[in-house]
Amino acid sequence: MPIFLRRLALFAALLFLALGAARAQDKVVYHIDNAEAQATRGLRNIRNHLDVAPDTKIVVVTHAEGIDFLMEGAHDKKNPNIEYASLVSALKARGVRFEVCEITLKTRGIARDKFIMDAEFTPSGVVRIGQLQAREHYAYIKP
Repeated sequence: MPIFLRRLALFAALLFLALGAARAQDKVVYHIDNAEAQATRGLRNIRNHLDVAPDTKIVVVTHAEGIDFLMEGAHDKKNPNIEYASLVSALKARGVRFEVCEITLKTRGIARDKFIMDAEFTPSGVVRIGQLQAREHYAYIKP
């Protein structure tokens, strides 16, 4: 291959990489394992996050007591006027995923039908967080 074609191919490859980097999407996993201490603050953080960086891909992974805010009828214990379902639905409409640990469900004896429709399920919350960080390069935030 002539040197000119090699240089052209190298230039095209570098241009492709530069354009890909310019379009890179931020990805963040929010980790909630205590709904009472983290849910309201976490949901507010996520809303603010999306207000400033609306293209961010966000996954909220819950386990242990963190799953409680995704249950039907859940509300903030300090401020009963805050119903979590409507806050979660608004964030879901903005592309946020909410995942519940199935190990926690089994350990606590809770059925899937006790959760709001916006909740999804993952076999293990801790494993899911690790996968998102290691395999998919998500940044980690624990509110």
